[in-house]
Formats: sequence, C-alpha cells, structure tokens
Amino acid sequence: MQNLDALLIFARVAEMTSFTRAAESLGIQKGRVSTVIRTLERDVGVALLHRTTRSVQLTEDGREFYARARDLLAEAQELQSMFLANGGPLRGRLRVDLPTELARSVVVPALPQLMAAHPELQLELSSTDRRVDLVQEGFDCVIRFGPITDETMIARPLGKLRMTNAASPAYLERYGVPHTLEDLLSQGHQMVHYTLTLGARHAGWQYPDGDGYAWLPLPSAMQVNSVQTYHAAGLAGIGLIQAGYTALAPHIQSGALVEVLPHLRPEPLPASFVVAHRRNLSPRVRVFMAWIEGLLKPYLD
Repeated sequence: MQNLDALLIFARVAEMTSFTRAAESLGIQKGRVSTVIRTLERDVGVALLHRTTRSVQLTEDGREFYARARDLLAEAQELQSMFLANGGPLRGRLRVDLPTELARSVVVPALPQLMAAHPELQLELSSTDRRVDLVQEGFDCVIRFGPITDETMIARPLGKLRMTNAASPAYLERYGVPHTLEDLLSQGHQMVHYTLTLGARHAGWQYPDGDGYAWLPLPSAMQVNSVQTYHAAGLAGIGLIQAGYTALAPHIQSGALVEVLPHLRPEPLPASFVVAHRRNLSPRVRVFMAWIEGLLKPYLD
C-alpha cells in the first residue's frame, strides 16, 4: 500500500457502517470512499464488506483485516506524534462527546485556553445526554456520568460528581426552607422528577442513610425527560431539584437557586473518561483527558 489513507477510510466505514457517514466524518466525497474500498479489496484479494441498500457490514475476512488495520493505524498515529506528549502542539481531529450541561457550564467556557495552546487541533464537540456509540459514531473519547455498563469500553475513573439539592428563592418563600427530612413532608414540599421515560415511576428524594442511600417519596410537581428542562423548572420555582454541582453552581452563586439540606446530598455520580480501546490513547486523547481531569477537579468528591 502506498500510504495509510486507504486503511483509515476502510476503518471509518467499518466503524460507522456507512459510506456516507464515513465520508462526512473524514471530509471527503462519498465517491472517493467507494473507489478506495474497491481498490483495497482488489489489492488484498478478498471482499472486506457486505453492502446492502441500508447498511455496510464487515465480512469474516473484513473483521480480521479491520482488527489488524486498527492496530496499525494506532501505531502509525503514535509514531507520527510520539514527541507531542513533551509539550508540542497537537494536530488533527479529536471527536468528543460530553453531557450537555457539562459542556455548557464548564467545558465550553474553558475551551479558549485549550485551543490557544493547540491551534491546529480540530475539535469536534458533541453534547448530548444519550449514550453514544463510540465506535459506530466515530468518537475518540466521551465523558460519562454514572456507572459504565459496557464491558467492551475502557473507562478511566475521574472521581465522583458532587450532587446538590436546590430550589429557587420564590419556591422557598412559598413552602419554607427545609432543614430536615421531616420538614420536606410537614411543609408540603414538591419536587421536579427527572426521568428518561415520561410516565415512569420515580423513587422520590434521595438522601444518605447509614452506609448507603435511601429514597423519601415526595409529590411530583412536574415530570420531565430533559436535563435542561429539569434545571429550568427548578429555576422557575416549580419544585425542588437534585442535580450535579457543575450545572447548579453558577445559579447558586448568582442567587437564582439556593442550596437546601447540604448535609443530605444525594449520592455522587461516578465520572469516567471512556475510550473504545486502549489503542485510542493517542497524544490528542491523553492531553484532552489530562485537561478534563484538571477542569473537573473542583466539582468532584
């Protein structure tokens, strides 16, 4: 092979199961992707991909070829940028997914420093609250809150995200400021319930209990399935909310929200830096991981 471009294009098609999406992610024409794959299959002498009108899947030979190609690409990337870890500027694309509120309130405001230090870094930032597929969607790394259930992923624990109980001043003026769990009931407090599926039953108000955590059933003022709407409902005085400190800290500092029951905070959420496989730890990923770790430190227990 004259260069590694063909392997890179093939790997992207294999990961995204689509010629179109692979072309878009690489910034090239779909026709070029098709031509490169046909030439590659001719050169190696086997069919690497099953093509249908709806998707593209690896053949048995293609799966073996992809595994070797992925390792070779990782080695080439490390060789090309092996000295960047010593402080040199980063180059190339880095595609990252973050929780929406983390991106909005913490990461994006701090990005100018990272981009000034590495002006040739091509950052593609996705912010969503769904669980993205790192391989299928071509992400180099993601930040996730909560347990990592996919054993095929490589997760580096960053710490635990501090959680906070909060309400708006207007809400507390109507219901009173609770100082105990009993106050939540006796003062008639209500909470906004966050759930991925509207209509699902919610456990209630979470609080520390001995060595673990328990739930106090509280009436629901409203149920939402969006993190942004959840925070907005708290700011509007609709009910009490329990959320990550990264998102609520600016509102608490401005006085738009008031922290309540600070001694009864909900269970912290594990924060993890996740990659699809260990060979994904390129200098770009390593530098970004170290930067994120320092950025999140004030918000983690």
